[in-house]
Order: sequence, then C-alpha cells, then structure tokens
Amino acid sequence: MDMEKIIGLVTKTKELIKNREMAAHVKEKGVADYVTQVDIAVQNFLKKELFLLAPDIQFLGEETGLQEIKADSFWILDPVDGTTNLMHDYQHSVVSLALCHQDEIVMGIVYNPFHEEIFSAIKGKGSFLNGQPIKVSKAEKLSDTIVGLGTAKRELADENFARFRRVFGESQDVRRIGSAALELAYTACGRQDGYFEIYLNPWDYAAGMLLVQEAGGMVTDFAGNPLNPREGGSVVGTNGNIHGELLKLL
Repeated sequence: MDMEKIIGLVTKTKELIKNREMAAHVKEKGVADYVTQVDIAVQNFLKKELFLLAPDIQFLGEETGLQEIKADSFWILDPVDGTTNLMHDYQHSVVSLALCHQDEIVMGIVYNPFHEEIFSAIKGKGSFLNGQPIKVSKAEKLSDTIVGLGTAKRELADENFARFRRVFGESQDVRRIGSAALELAYTACGRQDGYFEIYLNPWDYAAGMLLVQEAGGMVTDFAGNPLNPREGGSVVGTNGNIHGELLKLL
C-alpha cells in the first residue's frame, strides 16, 4: 500500500473539517457523544476513495459502529477524533486512519488539519511527523513526566477521577486534549510521556497505537495485555520506561 497516496487522500479532508457551517449541525448519539455533518462527510469521502483504491479491503468506521469483520485486512477510521473540540472550534480534532492486517496494525495516519501536522507510521519502518522521524521521550521516572488522560465512561467518573488524582500526584502534571488519537500521537513524538483512558474503540486508538510503538514506546490495556484492534477496551500508551509505574496507579 502506497503511504503517500493514503496521506494524500486523508489531507483532502481539510476543507470538510474546517467547514464551520457543517460543524454546527450536531446530533447527539449518546451522553456527551456527538456526531456532526463533518464526521459523516469525511467518513463517506474516505470510505469511497479507499474502496476505489483497494476494493478488497473491508472498512470499519466510527459512524458505522463496531461490526464483525471477516476479512484479513480492513481499514479502521475515525473521521473526526475530537468531535466535541470541533463543535467548539478548539482546533484539536484529527482524522485517524489505520490499516489492520491479520489482527495487526500495519499502517497508521493521524492528521491535524488545523496545525498541518501529519503523523504517520508503517509497521517496522518507524514513525514520522511531516516526513521527519519521531521518537518517544527519554524520561525514566513518572515524576519527570506529563501524562495525558481521557474522560470516557461518564458513569465511571468517580473511579476515573480517583485515577487522575493518583497520576497527578506522582507526575509533573496531567493534560487533557480531547482526542485519543492526538494524545497518542503527542506521546509518540515526545510532547508528553504517556496517555491513558478507561475505554476506547478501535478507531480511537488504532493509528495512534502504531505511532507510539514505532516511535519506541509501548501500548497495552490497564492490565498490561496487548490490544485487540477488533475490540474496544482500556488503553495505556507510554514511552515504555514509565509503563509499569503508570500501570500500578491505574
């Protein structure tokens, strides 16, 4: 698969994502879970273009939801990761696209059109930001780090905020960007040292997971197990050095 062609398709979504009129048309899917016309337009565009490029590869997208995938290879797309950010013009919303082959993520792209940043990775070939190699941070202790966090599962707010407090107490500080894919991309390039969230769907983490791994970091669930890109679950991504220390707090 030609990475440059795929990146070219993804970056064509820029004008759709930056269309404020479309972003204002909002439908509530669930508690604090929204979809805009932008999400739908981006997914429809990329689904069509990816099919023309590779008709034998199946498609899994956020706006179609989790479904049984029988093929060896399938795309995993979050058309807008950070929809609430988009609604408020917070400008931290990204397109997250991954390619899964035989239950392994082999290609990942996270594109932020507001900052013109394209994070990309191919399994075994490293991670890149706008074509330049990136690596995770070198921090060796949690006390020397900033850690990103996610607030999924509002019904678990008390449990989650107790976790946040524990991590805040042991780190330099915590951050909340509002996009799991971007949190993982920032971990991959060393802007932060780790990130965790109690529940993410595959389209939230698939591309970002590969970015972190190919940048020299580690991604698991809260129990330290590998992630299954066909399923949702807890996610922890770090530079590797602080992984065990962070897992103990989670």
